[in-house]
Amino acid sequence: MSLGNTAESDILLLLFNNTNWALMGDAAGLIGSTVPGSFFVSLATGDPGEGGTQLTTEAAYTGYGRVPVARSGAGWTKSGSAPTQVANTAAVTFGQSSSGPEIETYFVVGRDTAGAGEILWSGILTASLTVNNLVTPSFAIGALICTAD
Repeated sequence: MSLGNTAESDILLLLFNNTNWALMGDAAGLIGSTVPGSFFVSLATGDPGEGGTQLTTEAAYTGYGRVPVARSGAGWTKSGSAPTQVANTAAVTFGQSSSGPEIETYFVVGRDTAGAGEILWSGILTASLTVNNLVTPSFAIGALICTAD
């Protein structure tokens, strides 16, 4: 079973762009947050799994921290259908490493700036990233993709 294409779009827009989902439940629908805030992107050294938290296998190199990405069109751009996806609208740049090496293999999009927050999306990187001293990990515009299908 899968979601309908329109539902995929509506869910991603509600979550990532804080756009109301009209007529869901009643005429007002599912309403976006009064203050949309941000999601927090992190790197991981392994698969955090569906039961994990944002801390599960999270990167730990010196200089690392989660990166906030606004829940708006300034942070995420929705495209396509079957599958529908959102991608980062601007580059997502992590802190420069002053340690290493550490090998990152996954990304995580979660709710919390620190601690064992809830994972919303995670995925494997297209290529492992070795973070050595003075490396500044980054996702180029459109490179961080979360899919609903």
